[in-house]
Amino acid sequence: MAAATTVLLVRHGAHDLLGRSVAGRMPGVPLNAAGRAEAERVATRLRRDRIAALYASPIQRARETAAPIAAALGLPVGEAPGLTELDYGTWTGAELAGLDGDPAWRAWNRDRAASRIPGGETMDEVADRAAATVEAWRLRHPDAAVAATTHGDVVKALVCRLIGLSFDRVHDFEVSPGSVTSLVVWEGGGKLLALNEVPA
Repeated sequence: MAAATTVLLVRHGAHDLLGRSVAGRMPGVPLNAAGRAEAERVATRLRRDRIAALYASPIQRARETAAPIAAALGLPVGEAPGLTELDYGTWTGAELAGLDGDPAWRAWNRDRAASRIPGGETMDEVADRAAATVEAWRLRHPDAAVAATTHGDVVKALVCRLIGLSFDRVHDFEVSPGSVTSLVVWEGGGKLLALNEVPA
């Protein structure tokens, strides 16, 4: 049987800009108290898996989410630039309420498969870089499990790519702060094991 790698994708915990502004790749956006508690619950959840390696997006809130996981598992945190947050371009730092009248914002949320963030990325580009990272882990960690802290839309891009959904379907499923989404990948394929598991 071909070697397979399990990948547990952890969305970072909550922060104070969540639901209010486009945090994107802004510096200085730490987890808040709720986000730190979510990270601790994920760390407890991941103790039941035999994790061979732990990675994190270079964004602060993802690295802060990884810290208690690293402590619980006794693993160092490797950097995963391919799983960094979307490049939100000119929208970075903007308040969500102020974007409602922007036609490009409406197009992005209506037609993710064909839209580009002004000065930023497309969902296809996000999926390409994230999938390349997962493929590298498949080769580096055969028949093992890998955990990584990342961002909601990155998880959604990977899920859509893996199971053949249009990126226009990203609003049809949830990836909550502090959730775990599990994939298994092998040469030439893979499947979704669990989506949006929120540890209690």
